Amino acid sequence: MGSTSDLPVMEKAAKLLDEMHVPFEMNALSAHRTPEAVEEFAKQAAGRGLRVIIAAAGMAAALPGVIAANTTLPVIGVPVKGSVLDGVDALYSIIQMPPGIPVATVAINGAMNAAILAVQMLALSDAELADRLAHYKESLKQKIVKANEELKEVKFEYKTN
Repeated sequence: MGSTSDLPVMEKAAKLLDEMHVPFEMNALSAHRTPEAVEEFAKQAAGRGLRVIIAAAGMAAALPGVIAANTTLPVIGVPVKGSVLDGVDALYSIIQMPPGIPVATVAINGAMNAAILAVQMLALSDAELADRLAHYKESLKQKIVKANEELKEVKFEYKTN
């Protein structure tokens, strides 16, 4: 995260990763305030066993791009709402990466989708994780099926004047 103020957004990713039994770490690293620490983190990430990085930032949102510039690991950017531009500035900052420095980008405050995308990447080489992901996706489907069934019970009485 660019700062701990991003934690309420990133908690959704943490909860999903925990539910999927995917080990993770959380850090507050600022591309502008602690650039050396960001570079060190990114350069050492693969050697420490990380396989995907989710990077959240608001406003200028340089963090995901700086990390992507310093690692060969996939980076998923989460633009964080929080400025007078409601996160659109962060979205544009993250999606407008130069050729050769890709950052997969999810919706503004889309931490849960970032976690799901990371799990999908990891599940390509982990059959047990792929099974947990399939179960999770099925549970999403079942929630909608159940909601639709409940809606059938809603009755309206039309009145004419």
